[in-house]
Amino acid sequence: MEQARILKTAIPGPRSIRLHARERAAVAGGIGVTLPVYVERAAGGIVLDVDGNQLIDFGSGIGVTGVGNAAPRVVDAVREQVGAFTHTCFMVTPYEGYVAVCERLNEVVPGDHEKRSALFNSGAEAVENAIKIARYHTGRSAVVAFDHAFHGRTNLTMALTAKNMPYKHRFGPFAGEVYRAPMAYPYRWPTGPQRCAEEAFAAFTAQVHAQVGEENTAAVIVEPIQGEGGFVVPAPGFLAQVAQWCREHGIVLVADEVQTGFCRTGDWFACVHEAVVPDLVVTAKGIAGGLPLAAVTGRAEVMDAVHPGGLGGTYGGNPVACAAALAAIETMRAEDLCGAARRIEAVMKPRLAALARRFPAVGDVRGRGAMLAVELVEPDTKTPAPGLAAAVSAACHRQGLITLTAGTYGNVLRFLPPLVIGEDLLREGLDILDSAFAAA
Repeated sequence: MEQARILKTAIPGPRSIRLHARERAAVAGGIGVTLPVYVERAAGGIVLDVDGNQLIDFGSGIGVTGVGNAAPRVVDAVREQVGAFTHTCFMVTPYEGYVAVCERLNEVVPGDHEKRSALFNSGAEAVENAIKIARYHTGRSAVVAFDHAFHGRTNLTMALTAKNMPYKHRFGPFAGEVYRAPMAYPYRWPTGPQRCAEEAFAAFTAQVHAQVGEENTAAVIVEPIQGEGGFVVPAPGFLAQVAQWCREHGIVLVADEVQTGFCRTGDWFACVHEAVVPDLVVTAKGIAGGLPLAAVTGRAEVMDAVHPGGLGGTYGGNPVACAAALAAIETMRAEDLCGAARRIEAVMKPRLAALARRFPAVGDVRGRGAMLAVELVEPDTKTPAPGLAAAVSAACHRQGLITLTAGTYGNVLRFLPPLVIGEDLLREGLDILDSAFAAA
């Protein structure tokens, strides 16, 4: 596919509008659509819709297609596996692909300790299983999550998630024994970013001690960079302090790397940037080039604690998804996609910083690698400006740039381009963003 933005109609075009009418008549209303352009093909950094428009992709299907849509190695591996067999259930009659994916995960997940992995279908399912494993291993029940966290849409993961609308509203009651602690959010820390790590850690430990009890806490779960919460990068040193505290109290540290994993932040995993080695790492999204797959990888003694049959699922580690994952991981290695993410940051971050200098509504620029964001506020305040974020994103959409919003307050523009995107497309997308700010 030609790697160029081409607009043949308004966005969305007439065929997409007709398809959207069908969608509204057939699909449950609770399924929201950010940009109703209906996709026909996609490759590299371009998405082709049914009206012939080619849009620049700054979303990657929410961070999933880091290796690019229809990546050649992934396509070839999937075709071969589909022709061999599509399902047996690994728990009934196993197959090599599942084992090979676990071997690769055990290699690339941080830490030189012995590891085990288990495969699932989605990030939320993997998070639930990580909590099950932590509770079983420790014999404790309490779990601590953080402000601004997002961990999924199932009952337990909604309890772990901080944001009410749209994720939790009227879906309770939620799973119990889940507690929330302050996140070291530098831009919004009350006393400023300089003491954020120190004060947030003190608040975290004091709150857990008083409200939960260390001896009752099975796990602390944290996103090394928060995703739906607004791409919040914890203050430097905060994660390392939490990790040390967990070790001291026999608490399992779970890193939710669903959105940050697989080269997205310029290393294989975001916790590497803080030299943190979690006990369990949860992955999904970028693991399999667009096919549904997720995993929990962690210390052998923790993972092996659960009795046989206690973990699993009919589709977990589906052979086609495993073939895709092996090909995607090979693509990451062969094409140095960690380096690609760092190059994307080198292009994007200065442009976003320049945007902040020109537009007072840009309160903060943050992120790592190809996981970057700007937080929008009312000028000269830190009052969130969700309406402006929506307006800028809509202006980008009209000009053929796929963008996403995020944040507890809905005021963050987040950027997740495919790691294989060309620099020309990247710069053109940033030009569109500039004009969208001017228009909004």
